[in-house]
Amino acid sequence: MSELDRFESDTLGTSEGDLTIVFLGHGSLLFQYAEQEIYVDPYGRVADYGGLPKANVIFITHDHQDHLDPKALAQVRMQDTVIIHAGVCEGMVQGGVTMRNGNVTAVNGLTVEAVPAYNVLHMREGGDPFHPRGDGNGYVIAFGDKRVYVAGDTENTPEMKMLRDIEVAFLPMNLPYTMTSEMVADAARAIRPKILYPYHFGSTDTSEVVELLSGTGIDVRIRKMG
Repeated sequence: MSELDRFESDTLGTSEGDLTIVFLGHGSLLFQYAEQEIYVDPYGRVADYGGLPKANVIFITHDHQDHLDPKALAQVRMQDTVIIHAGVCEGMVQGGVTMRNGNVTAVNGLTVEAVPAYNVLHMREGGDPFHPRGDGNGYVIAFGDKRVYVAGDTENTPEMKMLRDIEVAFLPMNLPYTMTSEMVADAARAIRPKILYPYHFGSTDTSEVVELLSGTGIDVRIRKMG
């Protein structure tokens, strides 16, 4: 069995061919699309990246060690790999390209939007947010006619709740750093993705968000993303 075969995956059709989503775990994802390997937040504790396909594009949501892992990056990076990262990562990834909140750009044929990712409610003991506004990104990535939103570490912010035409949403659900099940459900009701994957959920009971969104028409899919 190859390292890639260890992981669950789903395949969705798009106007430009199939998109395969590989659920590496925690906040780490692999999108396989148009003969490209596209990673989000490679993290060495969930996979042996030395045994995974080399990256054409890597997205980094913020600078915390479970999202910006230099060793995992080095294992999948090639000379021409494009690395897109949030402003807080500037200077931390050699050759990386900064996207700031609200930026829209084209990356290897993909249209990408950087969405603010931050805490409103949950704070550290000193009163500072776990994820300050302006530091981190979520990303809306257009795969043909399908828009996929990977939220990063965030709460259900006003900017998130304004997103529309989202086919697939990955929303984090772990306390105290991101969202409760109720906050995820609130965001999902606003965004109305066709498919919701709770991710980065740690020990949170994912059945709660399934129940909260019952009857909404949103397809809540639970994968191994704790």
